[in-house]
Amino acid sequence: MISVAEARGRILAALRPMPPEQVGLGAALGRVLAEDVAARRTQPPLAVSAMDGYAVRAEDVRTLPALLSVIGYAPAGRAFEGSVGPREAVRIFTGAPVPDGADAIVIQENTRDAGDGRVEVVDGEAPSGRFVRPAGLDFSAGDVLLEAGRILTARDVGLAAGMNLPWLKVRRKPRVAILATGDEIVMPGEPIGRDQIVSSNALALAGFAAALGADPVDLGIAPDSAESLKRMAAGARGTDLVLTTGGASVGDHDLVRSVLGEVGLEVDFWRIAMRPGKPLIFGSLDGTPLLGLPGNPVSSMVCAMIFVKPALSAMLGAATAPDAGEPARLGAVLAANDEREDYLRASVAVDTEGGLTATPFDVQDSSMFANMARADCLIVREPFAPAAAKGAPVRILRLQGGAVGI
Repeated sequence: MISVAEARGRILAALRPMPPEQVGLGAALGRVLAEDVAARRTQPPLAVSAMDGYAVRAEDVRTLPALLSVIGYAPAGRAFEGSVGPREAVRIFTGAPVPDGADAIVIQENTRDAGDGRVEVVDGEAPSGRFVRPAGLDFSAGDVLLEAGRILTARDVGLAAGMNLPWLKVRRKPRVAILATGDEIVMPGEPIGRDQIVSSNALALAGFAAALGADPVDLGIAPDSAESLKRMAAGARGTDLVLTTGGASVGDHDLVRSVLGEVGLEVDFWRIAMRPGKPLIFGSLDGTPLLGLPGNPVSSMVCAMIFVKPALSAMLGAATAPDAGEPARLGAVLAANDEREDYLRASVAVDTEGGLTATPFDVQDSSMFANMARADCLIVREPFAPAAAKGAPVRILRLQGGAVGI
């Protein structure tokens, strides 16, 4: 068995980022930026008003009340053509360019209509620069505001629009083939024998891959026969990553290594010192990276978080550093650990001081998907960790959080 850290390192060393593709800004949400991008326009492009009111010369309103002649009108998107002179003002609205000669905005609440095309400033200070947004307040043309490797949020898309970028170069989504194996599993809703179970792994993995920015390709369920496994595995041609689930252990019906070895599977490693997830396979199938995940649903999901997540991040050119987790306190006593790194399903509570308490479930069987679904985190225990008392410090990995969790 190799360590979790070594397994992750060997997986990541074998992967390369997807090539870039250009997408319209409306399709960029959640994609990974493939290159640094710079603003094509200064924002705002010139000084504009931050409020509705009057553009004035600050020196004309130092002493109040001040009576000014209104010489024009400046709505947003249309500049006043002219210059503000002594004792003059221009009616202005938020976002409109500040006219030449003016250097301050008097807000409309501090004025009254004096009639005959005049306005009286009756209250409030308006020193030079008041309520004026200078050119480039937000950013200037040429500023690099979004960097390669960033997973684009709705805020990023809005920023890119303001930068006058109608399209962006992003990493192509990896196509992830998912193949479940085993005579004992059937898809939800299909006829099921009394000695069979419903398949959950493939659907969970597809959702997980999609949440991380990949395009899942469901190859279906391969029964426990060499010919069916070879035939269905052929559907993985043209994809970027293959995930199998089941058939990775040492039983007579665990066929992934032996059967796929006949059609081009080269195995790098297949046993990891972790619980759950020991019989994970990593290799390549005709040049396509392959991760053979265990068949037990909890094992499959834990391995997805520990290995598939950084693998897809690497393929998308995003950060691949392992999740350092969060500190917490144990909510129950734990016995000493053996030689395998342990990932215990647990609930999390916040104490009165804002700290986290992680309480492992009493039963940690890797077939119990209900426990996995209601867990808030995984408690990570290092190999040969000594027995730990209630309240002892531990490290946890959160399971919630959409694309960042499972």
